[in-house]
Amino acid sequence: MVAVRPQDVAAALRRPDPRVIVFLFYGPDVGLVSERAKALAEQSVADASDPFQLVRIDAEVLAGDPGRLVDEAGTIGLFGGRRSIWIKGSGRNIAPSVQALIEVAPQDAIVVIEGGDLARSAPLRTLCERSPRALALPCYADDGRNLEEVVVETLREGGFSLSRDARAALVAQLGGDRLATRGELAKLMLYAHGQAEITIEDVDAVMSDTSALVTDMVVDAAFCGDAGTLETGLRRLAAEGSAPAVYLGSALRHGIGLLGASGDVKRGRSVDSVVETWRGLHFKRKAAAKRQLQRWSPGELKSAVALLQDSVLQTRRQSDLGHVIAGRVLLDIARVAQRPRGTRR
Repeated sequence: MVAVRPQDVAAALRRPDPRVIVFLFYGPDVGLVSERAKALAEQSVADASDPFQLVRIDAEVLAGDPGRLVDEAGTIGLFGGRRSIWIKGSGRNIAPSVQALIEVAPQDAIVVIEGGDLARSAPLRTLCERSPRALALPCYADDGRNLEEVVVETLREGGFSLSRDARAALVAQLGGDRLATRGELAKLMLYAHGQAEITIEDVDAVMSDTSALVTDMVVDAAFCGDAGTLETGLRRLAAEGSAPAVYLGSALRHGIGLLGASGDVKRGRSVDSVVETWRGLHFKRKAAAKRQLQRWSPGELKSAVALLQDSVLQTRRQSDLGHVIAGRVLLDIARVAQRPRGTRR
Protein backbone atom coordinates (compact mmCIF):
# COMPACT_ATOMS: atom_id res chain seq x y z
CA MET A 1 0.00 0.00 0.00
CA VAL A 2 1.30 3.48 -0.86
CA ALA A 3 2.15 5.60 2.21
CA VAL A 4 -0.62 8.06 3.11
CA ARG A 5 0.29 11.74 3.33
CA PRO A 6 -0.85 13.67 6.44
CA GLN A 7 -3.22 15.85 4.41
CA ASP A 8 -4.84 12.75 2.85
CA VAL A 9 -5.68 10.89 6.07
CA ALA A 10 -9.28 12.15 6.30
CA ALA A 11 -9.99 11.12 2.70
CA ALA A 12 -8.39 7.70 3.22
CA LEU A 13 -10.65 7.07 6.22
CA ARG A 14 -13.80 8.15 4.42
CA ARG A 15 -13.42 5.47 1.71
CA PRO A 16 -10.86 2.86 2.81
CA ASP A 17 -9.89 0.00 0.52
CA PRO A 18 -12.15 -2.96 1.47
CA ARG A 19 -9.06 -5.17 1.63
CA VAL A 20 -7.65 -3.15 4.56
CA ILE A 21 -8.05 -4.83 7.95
CA VAL A 22 -5.33 -2.99 9.94
CA PHE A 23 -5.33 0.76 10.56
CA LEU A 24 -2.19 2.13 12.20
CA PHE A 25 -2.35 5.69 13.54
CA TYR A 26 1.04 7.16 14.41
CA GLY A 27 2.79 10.51 14.77
CA PRO A 28 3.87 13.18 17.26
CA ASP A 29 0.35 14.48 17.99
CA VAL A 30 -0.72 11.96 20.62
CA GLY A 31 -4.11 13.62 21.00
CA LEU A 32 -4.91 13.33 17.30
CA VAL A 33 -3.69 9.71 17.20
CA SER A 34 -6.03 8.85 20.07
CA GLU A 35 -8.97 10.81 18.67
CA ARG A 36 -8.81 9.22 15.23
CA ALA A 37 -8.25 5.70 16.55
CA LYS A 38 -11.17 6.01 18.97
CA ALA A 39 -13.50 7.34 16.27
CA LEU A 40 -12.67 4.56 13.80
CA ALA A 41 -12.79 1.77 16.39
CA GLU A 42 -16.21 2.86 17.68
CA GLN A 43 -17.74 3.66 14.29
CA SER A 44 -16.79 0.27 12.87
CA VAL A 45 -19.22 -1.68 15.09
CA ALA A 46 -22.96 -1.54 15.70
CA ASP A 47 -22.64 -1.10 19.47
CA ALA A 48 -19.39 0.34 20.81
CA SER A 49 -20.49 -0.35 24.39
CA ASP A 50 -20.59 -4.12 23.71
CA PRO A 51 -17.23 -5.62 24.81
CA PHE A 52 -17.72 -8.52 22.36
CA GLN A 53 -17.92 -6.08 19.43
CA LEU A 54 -15.29 -3.55 20.53
CA VAL A 55 -12.31 -5.31 22.09
CA ARG A 56 -9.58 -3.27 23.78
CA ILE A 57 -6.10 -4.80 24.09
CA ASP A 58 -2.92 -3.30 25.49
CA ALA A 59 0.16 -3.59 23.26
CA GLU A 60 2.07 -4.96 26.24
CA VAL A 61 -0.24 -7.99 26.26
CA LEU A 62 0.30 -8.68 22.57
CA ALA A 63 4.05 -8.40 22.89
CA GLY A 64 3.97 -11.22 25.42
CA ASP A 65 1.39 -13.30 23.53
CA PRO A 66 1.82 -12.81 19.73
CA GLY A 67 -0.99 -15.24 18.91
CA ARG A 68 -3.60 -13.31 20.91
CA LEU A 69 -4.43 -10.91 18.09
CA VAL A 70 -5.24 -13.66 15.57
CA ASP A 71 -7.38 -15.44 18.17
CA GLU A 72 -9.35 -12.27 18.97
CA ALA A 73 -9.88 -11.42 15.30
CA GLY A 74 -11.12 -14.92 14.57
CA THR A 75 -13.57 -15.05 17.46
CA ILE A 76 -17.24 -14.87 16.48
CA GLY A 77 -19.46 -12.71 18.65
CA LEU A 78 -22.53 -14.16 20.42
CA PHE A 79 -24.85 -12.39 17.99
CA GLY A 80 -22.52 -12.22 15.01
CA GLY A 81 -21.63 -8.92 13.34
CA ARG A 82 -18.36 -7.14 12.76
CA ARG A 83 -15.76 -6.78 15.51
CA SER A 84 -13.26 -4.01 16.12
CA ILE A 85 -10.01 -4.61 18.00
CA TRP A 86 -8.49 -1.45 19.44
CA ILE A 87 -4.82 -1.70 20.46
CA LYS A 88 -3.37 0.98 22.73
CA GLY A 89 0.18 1.48 23.96
CA SER A 90 3.25 1.90 21.81
CA GLY A 91 6.12 0.85 24.02
CA ARG A 92 6.56 -2.67 22.60
CA ASN A 93 7.01 -4.05 19.09
CA ILE A 94 3.81 -5.81 18.04
CA ALA A 95 4.76 -6.19 14.36
CA PRO A 96 4.92 -10.04 14.62
CA SER A 97 1.32 -10.15 15.90
CA VAL A 98 0.13 -7.83 13.13
CA GLN A 99 2.05 -9.79 10.48
CA ALA A 100 0.36 -13.02 11.60
CA LEU A 101 -3.05 -11.32 11.44
CA ILE A 102 -2.43 -9.98 7.92
CA GLU A 103 -1.52 -13.46 6.74
CA VAL A 104 -4.76 -14.91 8.17
CA ALA A 105 -6.88 -11.97 6.90
CA PRO A 106 -10.08 -12.39 8.98
CA GLN A 107 -13.29 -11.35 7.22
CA ASP A 108 -15.38 -9.80 10.01
CA ALA A 109 -12.85 -7.86 12.08
CA ILE A 110 -10.65 -4.78 11.77
CA VAL A 111 -7.71 -3.82 13.95
CA VAL A 112 -7.10 -0.21 15.00
CA ILE A 113 -3.69 0.59 16.48
CA GLU A 114 -2.44 3.65 18.37
CA GLY A 115 1.20 3.43 17.42
CA GLY A 116 2.80 6.49 18.95
CA ASP A 117 5.49 8.55 17.18
CA LEU A 118 7.05 5.79 15.07
CA ALA A 119 10.27 6.31 13.15
CA ARG A 120 10.28 5.59 9.42
CA SER A 121 12.27 2.40 10.06
CA ALA A 122 10.00 1.10 12.85
CA PRO A 123 8.95 -2.50 12.02
CA LEU A 124 5.25 -1.89 12.63
CA ARG A 125 5.16 1.23 10.45
CA THR A 126 7.16 -0.45 7.70
CA LEU A 127 4.86 -3.47 7.73
CA CYS A 128 1.70 -1.36 7.49
CA GLU A 129 3.08 0.88 4.77
CA ARG A 130 4.01 -2.09 2.58
CA SER A 131 1.01 -4.36 3.06
CA PRO A 132 -2.12 -3.99 0.85
CA ARG A 133 -4.15 -5.09 3.90
CA ALA A 134 -2.99 -2.23 6.12
CA LEU A 135 -2.97 1.55 6.25
CA ALA A 136 -0.34 3.62 8.07
CA LEU A 137 -1.94 6.98 8.87
CA PRO A 138 0.33 9.84 10.06
CA CYS A 139 -1.00 12.32 12.63
CA TYR A 140 0.75 15.67 12.88
CA ALA A 141 -0.04 18.81 14.84
CA ASP A 142 -2.82 21.09 13.63
CA ASP A 143 -1.87 24.44 12.18
CA GLY A 144 -3.36 27.20 10.11
CA ARG A 145 -6.48 26.18 8.25
CA ASN A 146 -6.75 22.74 9.88
CA LEU A 147 -6.75 24.25 13.36
CA GLU A 148 -9.42 26.77 12.40
CA GLU A 149 -11.61 23.99 11.00
CA VAL A 150 -11.27 21.99 14.24
CA VAL A 151 -12.25 25.05 16.29
CA VAL A 152 -15.30 25.93 14.20
CA GLU A 153 -16.51 22.33 13.89
CA THR A 154 -16.12 21.56 17.61
CA LEU A 155 -17.98 24.69 18.71
CA ARG A 156 -20.71 24.14 16.14
CA GLU A 157 -21.26 20.62 17.47
CA GLY A 158 -21.56 22.16 20.94
CA GLY A 159 -24.27 24.53 19.71
CA PHE A 160 -22.15 27.69 19.53
CA SER A 161 -21.44 30.20 16.80
CA LEU A 162 -18.19 32.17 16.89
CA SER A 163 -17.54 35.84 16.23
CA ARG A 164 -14.79 36.66 13.75
CA ASP A 165 -12.44 38.26 16.28
CA ALA A 166 -13.02 35.40 18.73
CA ARG A 167 -12.05 32.92 16.02
CA ALA A 168 -8.84 34.81 15.29
CA ALA A 169 -7.97 34.95 18.99
CA LEU A 170 -8.62 31.24 19.49
CA VAL A 171 -6.49 30.15 16.55
CA ALA A 172 -3.67 32.45 17.71
CA GLN A 173 -3.69 31.05 21.25
CA LEU A 174 -4.24 27.33 20.66
CA GLY A 175 -1.33 25.00 20.05
CA GLY A 176 -1.09 22.14 17.58
CA ASP A 177 -1.91 19.23 19.90
CA ARG A 178 -5.45 18.02 19.16
CA LEU A 179 -6.12 16.68 22.67
CA ALA A 180 -5.06 19.96 24.27
CA THR A 181 -7.18 21.89 21.77
CA ARG A 182 -10.27 19.83 22.60
CA GLY A 183 -9.67 20.41 26.31
CA GLU A 184 -9.40 24.19 25.91
CA LEU A 185 -12.52 24.32 23.75
CA ALA A 186 -14.42 22.25 26.32
CA LYS A 187 -13.54 24.79 29.03
CA LEU A 188 -14.62 27.62 26.77
CA MET A 189 -18.00 26.01 26.01
CA LEU A 190 -18.61 25.34 29.70
CA TYR A 191 -17.90 28.99 30.48
CA ALA A 192 -20.24 30.18 27.70
CA HIS A 193 -23.07 27.80 28.64
CA GLY A 194 -26.44 29.35 27.85
CA GLN A 195 -25.07 31.65 25.14
CA ALA A 196 -25.58 31.26 21.39
CA GLU A 197 -22.33 32.97 20.38
CA ILE A 198 -18.83 32.91 21.82
CA THR A 199 -17.23 36.36 21.82
CA ILE A 200 -13.71 37.71 22.16
CA GLU A 201 -14.51 38.60 25.78
CA ASP A 202 -15.28 34.92 26.48
CA VAL A 203 -12.00 33.83 24.88
CA ASP A 204 -10.00 36.37 26.89
CA ALA A 205 -11.73 35.38 30.13
CA VAL A 206 -11.06 31.66 29.73
CA MET A 207 -7.90 31.24 27.72
CA SER A 208 -5.69 34.26 28.18
CA ASP A 209 -2.41 33.50 29.90
CA THR A 210 -1.80 36.48 32.19
CA SER A 211 2.00 36.17 32.08
CA ALA A 212 1.89 35.94 28.27
CA LEU A 213 -0.28 39.05 28.07
CA VAL A 214 2.12 40.97 30.32
CA THR A 215 5.08 39.75 28.26
CA ASP A 216 3.44 41.01 25.06
CA MET A 217 2.74 44.33 26.79
CA VAL A 218 6.40 44.63 27.85
CA VAL A 219 7.74 43.76 24.39
CA ASP A 220 5.42 46.20 22.61
CA ALA A 221 6.16 48.95 25.13
CA ALA A 222 9.90 48.54 24.53
CA PHE A 223 9.68 48.72 20.73
CA CYS A 224 7.12 51.56 20.87
CA GLY A 225 9.26 53.61 23.28
CA ASP A 226 6.71 53.59 26.11
CA ALA A 227 9.07 53.54 29.11
CA GLY A 228 6.33 53.98 31.72
CA THR A 229 4.30 50.98 30.59
CA LEU A 230 7.52 49.00 30.17
CA GLU A 231 8.65 49.60 33.76
CA THR A 232 5.21 48.63 35.10
CA GLY A 233 5.23 45.44 33.07
CA LEU A 234 8.76 44.53 34.14
CA ARG A 235 7.77 44.86 37.82
CA ARG A 236 4.78 42.57 37.25
CA LEU A 237 6.88 39.94 35.50
CA ALA A 238 9.44 39.99 38.32
CA ALA A 239 6.70 39.72 40.95
CA GLU A 240 5.13 36.74 39.13
CA GLY A 241 8.48 34.96 38.96
CA SER A 242 8.75 35.01 35.16
CA ALA A 243 12.18 33.96 33.90
CA PRO A 244 14.06 36.88 32.30
CA ALA A 245 15.41 34.62 29.54
CA VAL A 246 11.82 33.75 28.61
CA TYR A 247 10.50 37.29 28.17
CA LEU A 248 13.75 38.44 26.59
CA GLY A 249 13.34 35.50 24.21
CA SER A 250 9.87 36.81 23.33
CA ALA A 251 11.37 40.24 22.66
CA LEU A 252 14.05 38.64 20.50
CA ARG A 253 11.49 36.72 18.41
CA HIS A 254 9.41 39.85 17.98
CA GLY A 255 12.49 41.83 16.98
CA ILE A 256 13.35 39.22 14.34
CA GLY A 257 9.76 39.38 13.10
CA LEU A 258 9.96 43.17 12.89
CA LEU A 259 13.24 42.92 11.01
CA GLY A 260 11.70 40.68 8.36
CA ALA A 261 8.61 42.88 8.15
CA SER A 262 10.69 46.06 7.83
CA GLY A 263 12.53 44.47 4.92
CA ASP A 264 9.19 43.90 3.19
CA VAL A 265 8.25 47.55 3.77
CA LYS A 266 11.58 48.69 2.36
CA ARG A 267 10.92 46.63 -0.77
CA GLY A 268 7.71 48.52 -1.38
CA ARG A 269 4.90 46.81 0.55
CA SER A 270 2.66 48.96 2.71
CA VAL A 271 2.93 48.75 6.50
CA ASP A 272 -0.76 47.78 6.71
CA SER A 273 -0.31 44.92 4.24
CA VAL A 274 2.78 43.57 5.98
CA VAL A 275 1.15 43.59 9.43
CA GLU A 276 -2.09 42.00 8.22
CA THR A 277 -0.14 39.06 6.77
CA TRP A 278 2.23 38.69 9.76
CA ARG A 279 1.68 35.07 10.70
CA GLY A 280 1.23 34.36 14.40
CA LEU A 281 0.83 38.02 15.41
CA HIS A 282 -2.21 38.38 17.68
CA PHE A 283 -4.73 40.77 16.16
CA LYS A 284 -4.68 42.93 19.31
CA ARG A 285 -0.97 43.66 18.71
CA LYS A 286 -1.33 44.79 15.11
CA ALA A 287 -1.74 48.48 15.91
CA ALA A 288 1.44 48.42 18.01
CA ALA A 289 3.32 46.55 15.28
CA LYS A 290 2.37 49.22 12.74
CA ARG A 291 3.74 51.95 15.03
CA GLN A 292 6.92 49.97 15.55
CA LEU A 293 7.52 49.54 11.83
CA GLN A 294 7.16 53.27 11.38
CA ARG A 295 9.69 53.92 14.16
CA TRP A 296 12.41 51.40 13.33
CA SER A 297 14.66 50.97 10.29
CA PRO A 298 16.09 47.57 9.26
CA GLY A 299 19.57 48.61 10.40
CA GLU A 300 18.34 49.68 13.83
CA LEU A 301 16.39 46.44 14.23
CA LYS A 302 19.51 44.41 13.40
CA SER A 303 21.32 46.17 16.24
CA ALA A 304 18.39 45.59 18.62
CA VAL A 305 18.23 41.89 17.72
CA ALA A 306 21.99 41.50 18.31
CA LEU A 307 21.64 43.25 21.68
CA LEU A 308 18.77 40.96 22.71
CA GLN A 309 20.66 37.83 21.63
CA ASP A 310 23.59 38.84 23.81
CA SER A 311 21.33 39.68 26.74
CA VAL A 312 19.57 36.30 26.64
CA LEU A 313 22.96 34.62 27.02
CA GLN A 314 23.91 36.96 29.86
CA THR A 315 20.74 36.19 31.83
CA ARG A 316 21.48 32.47 31.58
CA ARG A 317 25.06 32.91 32.72
CA GLN A 318 24.19 35.38 35.52
CA SER A 319 20.76 34.19 36.62
CA ASP A 320 20.93 36.18 39.87
CA LEU A 321 21.10 39.41 37.82
CA GLY A 322 18.61 38.27 35.18
CA HIS A 323 15.87 40.83 35.85
CA VAL A 324 18.42 43.66 36.03
CA ILE A 325 19.98 42.67 32.71
CA ALA A 326 16.60 42.24 31.02
CA GLY A 327 15.27 45.55 32.33
CA ARG A 328 18.36 47.43 31.20
CA VAL A 329 18.32 46.14 27.63
CA LEU A 330 14.57 46.64 27.17
CA LEU A 331 14.77 50.21 28.52
CA ASP A 332 17.70 50.86 26.15
CA ILE A 333 15.51 49.68 23.26
CA ALA A 334 12.67 51.94 24.46
CA ARG A 335 15.01 54.94 24.57
CA VAL A 336 16.08 54.30 20.99
CA ALA A 337 12.44 54.08 19.92
CA GLN A 338 11.69 57.42 21.64
CA ARG A 339 14.21 59.36 19.55
CA PRO A 340 13.26 60.67 16.10
CA ARG A 341 14.64 58.34 13.43
CA GLY A 342 16.83 61.01 11.88
CA THR A 343 18.71 61.62 15.16
CA ARG A 344 19.65 58.00 15.91
CA ARG A 345 23.12 56.53 15.55
